Amino acid sequence: MFITSSLATFGRYCLFLKRVFSIPDRWSATAKRTLAEIFKLGIDSIPLVLIISIFIGGVIAIQMQLNIASPLIPAYSVGLATREIILLEFSNSILCLILAGKVGSNIASEIGTMRVTEQIDALEIMGINSANYLVLPKVIAFVCFMPVLAILCMATSIFGGWLVAVFTDLITVSKYVYGLQAFFNEWYVWYGLIKSLVFAFIIATTASFFGYNVRGGALDVGKASTDGVVTSSIFILLFDLILTKLLLQ
Repeated sequence: MFITSSLATFGRYCLFLKRVFSIPDRWSATAKRTLAEIFKLGIDSIPLVLIISIFIGGVIAIQMQLNIASPLIPAYSVGLATREIILLEFSNSILCLILAGKVGSNIASEIGTMRVTEQIDALEIMGINSANYLVLPKVIAFVCFMPVLAILCMATSIFGGWLVAVFTDLITVSKYVYGLQAFFNEWYVWYGLIKSLVFAFIIATTASFFGYNVRGGALDVGKASTDGVVTSSIFILLFDLILTKLLLQ
């Protein structure tokens, strides 16, 4: 029963995406809404990303120093390990899990509210493809801006670790900076950006799907928002595993 229901839901999701990615009736309206969504979904998320990143970067640096403190391990390993964790996992997977709660719930609740207040029905009556008109700008905006958030996360997290080196005696600044530069692999940055693009698409489309298909009232909007966040998080973890296998093999 669960498998049948899941397959049916996935089928509806695919049909929903077909409607979303159809050719817009008015490109000017889509462009204008996309710009507005960049500010709402992307730029408004910058403070959250910066605050989380700077503290997590510091925590990672402290934990690395406490767990690999050994005369057999070079002191610069703290900076190296901090950099690798940030580039490979935190700046994309963990960040997107956090943004699934903020951005995903925002999208699902907004579209769900439009559904229960019959605004979407009004668009359909006027002959407008409501899925394309409402969802496509959100998907384009969030996917395009997600690499910016990922890069900000990388830089701020590394800066957070640097602050630990400056204001504590756990590790010297020179050793930390040397560790950041040692054995640097440029592909890890691209790997993180590729994953962030995939995860941004998952968040935007999944949250929109649950919000668009709300039936009922305010309680159902809240349930759809929760379902969107949970489902997005599960698929982020699933595709994290798949992309790691494909891109780092």
